[in-house]
Amino acid sequence: MISRIWHGWTDYENADNYQSLLETEILPGIANRRISGYKGAHLLRRDLENEVEFITILWFETMEAVREFAGEDYDVSVVPPRARALLSRFDDRSQHYQTLIEPQER
Repeated sequence: MISRIWHGWTDYENADNYQSLLETEILPGIANRRISGYKGAHLLRRDLENEVEFITILWFETMEAVREFAGEDYDVSVVPPRARALLSRFDDRSQHYQTLIEPQER
């Protein structure tokens, strides 16, 4: 399993709108692409002193699935225009890690 990790930051005024955009459009849109090997996502939020940090972790079975999602230069961040408008800054490139331990259902 591959974990694709990306960070974006908003000001407090845009944080709830950005979170809503992720939850209602962006992440469901990724799932609706039916990418072979896409396994889901986690969305993390952390309120900081002057801004709000978001982390997305997307899971893929293989690097080929990552390429299907992001393209040949798969490290490049995939940030739709509506998201860019709400972000104050973001990672230009995503990081990819081998996932060694996954959550287990009980």
